Amino acid sequence: MVSAINMSDSQSSGTTAPSDGKPDTGYVPGDDTWTQFRNIYRILTGKMTSEGIEQFRVARDDRNEVEDCKRCEDQRDFLLQYSPVIRYLSDNIKQLGGDLHSHNIYCRRCTNRKAGGFDPEFGILLCANEMKDQGHLEDTLAHEMVHAYDHLRFKVNWTDNLRHAACSEIRASSLSGECRWSREFFRRGQWKFTEQHQECVRRRAILSVRARPTCRDEAHATQVVNEVWGSCFRDTRPFDEIYR
Repeated sequence: MVSAINMSDSQSSGTTAPSDGKPDTGYVPGDDTWTQFRNIYRILTGKMTSEGIEQFRVARDDRNEVEDCKRCEDQRDFLLQYSPVIRYLSDNIKQLGGDLHSHNIYCRRCTNRKAGGFDPEFGILLCANEMKDQGHLEDTLAHEMVHAYDHLRFKVNWTDNLRHAACSEIRASSLSGECRWSREFFRRGQWKFTEQHQECVRRRAILSVRARPTCRDEAHATQVVNEVWGSCFRDTRPFDEIYR
């Protein structure tokens, strides 16, 4: 009778108690189409916890790693050849003595939820499993290329100077196109019509600064971004103006 009562309780809540005693996340392991449908249905109906959703995403990323990286590399190579903003940034980076191309712009599966990154020693990382489409990849690549430009042009101290990092984050978010109105409106649910671009840039810069080891908390990140906001937001180099 006890087992029957427990089974009824778990069915009414939409989950089943796992045999190993761990909390049920709602995620069902498996690569077949039916299992994927079940997991997607549970996500859409709110029957999967945030931990379960992360398990689902990790399994999906692992399953699609080769395909994701191949698509990312094809789109990267296309953008390096045909994208006006990517070609313009690449040319300006070359003028400063830098070299960014397919040999040091890497497409990899990332385990943390970010779109990309820049490292002065190694180049640019594009997280293939996080790229939604070619436009998203173009914005991400442009963002990281602005960091590369800043590193060469302004000798940014990424490790110890949060003001340097904040300034480059402001510029990268403003100039890359990732804060354009259409992307904010349709993908991020930011529905303001006035000063949307500025708010997006400030929000993303604060998040990036907050993630740095030397930043104490969100208030500290906000303070640093505000300190450099005026001069850094107005600085559109190497562009004449913000056009994306």
